[in-house]
Amino acid sequence: MPMATFGIGDVVRHRLFPFRGVIFDVDPQFANTEEWWQSIPENVRPRKDQPFYHLLAENDDASYVAYVSQQNLVREEAAEPVQHPGVEQMFGDFRDGRYVLRNPLRN
Repeated sequence: MPMATFGIGDVVRHRLFPFRGVIFDVDPQFANTEEWWQSIPENVRPRKDQPFYHLLAENDDASYVAYVSQQNLVREEAAEPVQHPGVEQMFGDFRDGRYVLRNPLRN
């Protein structure tokens, strides 16, 4: 099984569809529903035996959460901040094209 290419805080772009986002979680292999997987057109349906990434995603029209296979992501070369409203809650600084995860609250 492939190792994760990207990490939490990385800014990535979808290979086929016009959206980008920041990674906030990684599944070592597919961990969504069979129904979700089957809803993807067969000609672009990803393999399940690879890392999948949870993104705070954006396109020209909206901000949303996306679940994307490693094979369909590329590192964002522009390295501009992501405008998703959830970024401020989860991440701190944006440095060298990636976000720094906020420190969790301590009791």
